[in-house]
Amino acid sequence: MGSQRLDHFRRGTGEPLVLLHPLGSERSVWRPVVPALAAAHDVVAVDLPGFGDSPLPHDPTPAGLALDVAALLDELGIAEPHVAGNSLGGWVALELAAIRPVASLALLAPAGLWRHHTPRYVRTSLRATRWLAVHVPGVLSRMVGTRLVRLLVLGQTHGRPLAAPAEYARAAIRAMGTSPGFDAVFGASLDRRYLRGGRIEVPVAVAFGTRDRLLLARQSRHLDQLPPGTRIVRLARCGHVPMHDDPEAVVRFITASVGAGLRSGRG
Repeated sequence: MGSQRLDHFRRGTGEPLVLLHPLGSERSVWRPVVPALAAAHDVVAVDLPGFGDSPLPHDPTPAGLALDVAALLDELGIAEPHVAGNSLGGWVALELAAIRPVASLALLAPAGLWRHHTPRYVRTSLRATRWLAVHVPGVLSRMVGTRLVRLLVLGQTHGRPLAAPAEYARAAIRAMGTSPGFDAVFGASLDRRYLRGGRIEVPVAVAFGTRDRLLLARQSRHLDQLPPGTRIVRLARCGHVPMHDDPEAVVRFITASVGAGLRSGRG
């Protein structure tokens, strides 16, 4: 690995908690839940390689992204953090747990839990979202104040898209359209899935929103590769990216995961 440093912000004190964002997003997606989490934790929200203000990845596969996150944690002197990841970030969190100590895993709609390769529905949906964000960002950004366009921009990934302010939608469009690593990371994940490469002996919790319209249950929620005893949670009225839909529920889910890690003697 090289010496490139991933961009991140750090808030609060307490048990270290690392936050990893979805594909086509950036660390700011966690802002609705950071104040509550930072009240009890040393929160580190990371821009994954190729997203936000981080440099392009050395290796764009989820396992490769995990290596870069591991290097950042080593630089920061964080030995055994609790980790929460959403979508791609959840997949990266699982890969991270295979290569370095972590205290617990809280996975929000983790990607990679399909049988063979990324389902066609997921591929098509993400390609369409990326195309719109790259080619017509100005039109979308000007029109997100209308209900129809807000539904178009956020309806697939958010359970309560009309509750999100227009500026939040504009930030999502901007992140999706300007991520320099999107194509490489997306392409590197298409013919892969998460495969448990070693024993994960820390508490693992997985949450899916009841309104997740991207990772459909019959295609993208096969849990056989996850450790036995993984706790499964349903987030009512939440979508694929639930932090804005119900910040309190997401905070409760992550806090419970951290608590399980502490009770197991980790962290």
